[in-house]
Amino acid sequence: MAQRSTDLRGRDLLRISDWEAGEIERVLDLAADLKARRAHGVEHRLLVGRTVGLVFHKPSTRTRVSFAAALAHLGATPLTLETADMQLSRGETLRDTASVLSRYLDAIVIRTSSQANVDFLAEHATIPVVNGLTDEAHPCQALADALTIRERLGGLEGVRLAYVGDGNNVCASLMTIAAMFGARFAAAIPAGYEPSERALALARAEAERSGAAIEIVRDPREAATGADVLYTDVWTSMGQEDEAERRRRDFAGYRVDDALVSLTAPHGIVMHDLPAHYGEEITEEIVYGPRSAVWSQAENRLHVQKALLALIVP
Repeated sequence: MAQRSTDLRGRDLLRISDWEAGEIERVLDLAADLKARRAHGVEHRLLVGRTVGLVFHKPSTRTRVSFAAALAHLGATPLTLETADMQLSRGETLRDTASVLSRYLDAIVIRTSSQANVDFLAEHATIPVVNGLTDEAHPCQALADALTIRERLGGLEGVRLAYVGDGNNVCASLMTIAAMFGARFAAAIPAGYEPSERALALARAEAERSGAAIEIVRDPREAATGADVLYTDVWTSMGQEDEAERRRRDFAGYRVDDALVSLTAPHGIVMHDLPAHYGEEITEEIVYGPRSAVWSQAENRLHVQKALLALIVP
């Protein structure tokens, strides 16, 4: 719907690459401010009287709760809409749904599989649409990741960010935001599981502008050596359960454990967007260990989404 402008009000967030670095910085700056104020018991009810629809096609813990809590903190009303309970499940078109919801709501957050459906919804809605997760992109997670790295390391510029595992939606969005802000991004990914060519092209285009580096390698130790940030995600995402056994075999050797963490920089942190499958992509000891930034990362979903909604909801 809305086109790029200096005012973020009315904007969609469908992919990280849809926004410019300066616009993302505005979200991160406001998120940091709102987080600090909340720590001192101060809430800014910036969206009193607004109603935002949370459309869920997939199970969710962090996305559902963090968005609902963010809206409550801002004084808005979150309205959770399960697609199975909507007329979409009985054949109503997505365009009709977009038109109707635009008359009732002030914004829509949608978590589903198809990026094309999210794009189509945004095209036909007259209110902002936020991608809460698709198989292609997870922009809100990337915002939380960037805020966490900024808190721990001062920013992304020059940071060596190692990703180990599947080149999925989380990897694609993280790679893009890392490229936008000048990080040195190295992903260790088994053959056949690389990010899409489109995701790689977008990240490399951003890297050319910022001076970042984007590298895909096979050996997790190569990526992790000297890393400031070591990041991983599940090997088997929702909808891929039939591939779980094959993926466990293909990702053998890609676990984040004590041996891999020992290769990172002395101040290095470990990140995981959750949920974690302990004993597969990461060990429980690492997630609960002194290097872990996982719980701050999860909390920061709340703060970046508060900031995002405060800036885009009319």
